[in-house]
Amino acid sequence: MEIKEIIFKEIERLPEQRLQEVLDFIHLLEGKALEERVGTAVASESSLGKDWLSVEEDESWRDL
Repeated sequence: MEIKEIIFKEIERLPEQRLQEVLDFIHLLEGKALEERVGTAVASESSLGKDWLSVEEDESWRDL
C-alpha cells in the first residue's frame, strides 16, 4: 500500500474537528518547502552573481 493510500485511510477515520489541524499542518509543510526553494535561489544568485553581472555576460545575451 502506498503512503498516500495510508494517509487517505487515516484521514477518513479522523473526526471533523481534527481535519483542520491536518490541513494546517499540510500548509505548514508547503510553506517550509517554499522557504527552502527561495533560500536556495537567493544563495545561488549571490554566488553566481559575480559571473552573471558582467559586461561580457551582457554582451553575450544582447542578440537573443
